[in-house]
Amino acid sequence: MLKFRIGAQAPKAQALAIPVAAGAVLPSDLRAAAEIAGFTGKSGEACEVLSPVHVLLVGLGEAPSEGAYRAAGALAVARLPAVKRLALDARGLLPSHAAHFALGAALRGWRYEDLRTQPDEDAGRLAALDLLSETPGVEAAWHVAEAAWHGATLARELVVEPSNTLTPDGFIERLAPLEKAGVNITVLKRRDLEREGLGALLAVGMGSEHRPRLVILRWPGSIETPPVVLVGKGITFDTGGISVKPADKMWEMRADMAGAAAAAGAVYAAALRGSPAPVIAVLALAENALGAESYRPSDVLRSFSGKTIEVVDTDAEGRLVLADALSYAVRRHHPQAIIDLATLTGSIVTALGHHMAGMFTNDPALAAHVAAAGEAVGERVWRMPIGESHREAVNSDIADLRHCSPERMQPDACIAAAFLREFVEDVPWVHLDIAAMDSIETADDMHAQGPTGFGVRLLDRLIATRFEDPHRA
Repeated sequence: MLKFRIGAQAPKAQALAIPVAAGAVLPSDLRAAAEIAGFTGKSGEACEVLSPVHVLLVGLGEAPSEGAYRAAGALAVARLPAVKRLALDARGLLPSHAAHFALGAALRGWRYEDLRTQPDEDAGRLAALDLLSETPGVEAAWHVAEAAWHGATLARELVVEPSNTLTPDGFIERLAPLEKAGVNITVLKRRDLEREGLGALLAVGMGSEHRPRLVILRWPGSIETPPVVLVGKGITFDTGGISVKPADKMWEMRADMAGAAAAAGAVYAAALRGSPAPVIAVLALAENALGAESYRPSDVLRSFSGKTIEVVDTDAEGRLVLADALSYAVRRHHPQAIIDLATLTGSIVTALGHHMAGMFTNDPALAAHVAAAGEAVGERVWRMPIGESHREAVNSDIADLRHCSPERMQPDACIAAAFLREFVEDVPWVHLDIAAMDSIETADDMHAQGPTGFGVRLLDRLIATRFEDPHRA
């Protein structure tokens, strides 16, 4: 685990990263090296100076913001892969800017090596960060940022773990840090699910020897308002079931629980920073496998809501487990708002690529808050439509609904959202399709290769800005 220290000096650090705004005047001992390298402080620029100490200048651009400082911190770690202990010069910075400078470095420095017998020496591994600052308020600002970092780290570690150990029960075992932070954890097992009538979740998970679970995480907060509920798709491995997936890249389906991981990480972050808002996460955990009890195309399932669902494709399992989880959240927890996250469809990747998550809603005001939170933390979303034709696509001849269109090349993300909307009743709701945002194949300016923890920091910012004021509930 990365170690942090805030203070005026860092005598043990191997290098010092200094953020520089475009056009800023540098000290004389650094100015000449910057001029030779052509460094001007533009965003994405870096200049290494090796004398008298190891210094890296990182550009902020012309109007430094929290995002610019996060990017500068991440760039410092990316440019100094061999440095195990890095000092970040935050002297004179606003507390929020100092905290995000450190947050960017911490996010970029994450590595998962728990399953290696020998460390990957080529990858580098940041072990410690020293934040140089004596400005009042920096420690409080870092406390908030660090909570988000811990939440994102939890989500990343869940997503990266292989499915032979991260079964539904294995996922639950990894939630122990939340309990230590004051989060109440309730687990509904097979008999509980049968008694409650969560027929869609049960059907998806019954083909595996690792039985499905519904997990409820409760952070009580301190204000008397209805909770905000986060719902996460937690398919710990997805074969596609009887509608089996092609073998190519099926190994990526270990990450099909990234929505549940993000919801858990957001609750963890809220608990670590002592959020006054009551927050609940409902996680639908299952392994979509093939077995004697596997559900089939043409089956009709009775969901927790009471609605019957015709199965068209067993590889559209995510919307089935979410249907039960959403209904359960509405009827058992009476939320003021619901946000669900899921690696749900390939069509959202076609629409938005690896740049943004797709956002669907029945409440434009809530959607605006979600979009603003995502923009603030660099986890961007784009609003997508739910039209009348999308709703008509889930009409069934034999049941209340079918869960997808037989024409899977149609706008499936929109059709999936239309289906999910049927299970939230009149509660303000946002659905985030985070397919292609949960992991990256090559490192970018904020993340190392692998899982990103997408959604944790967005939700944490949303909770802080929208749900912590009781007068706005």
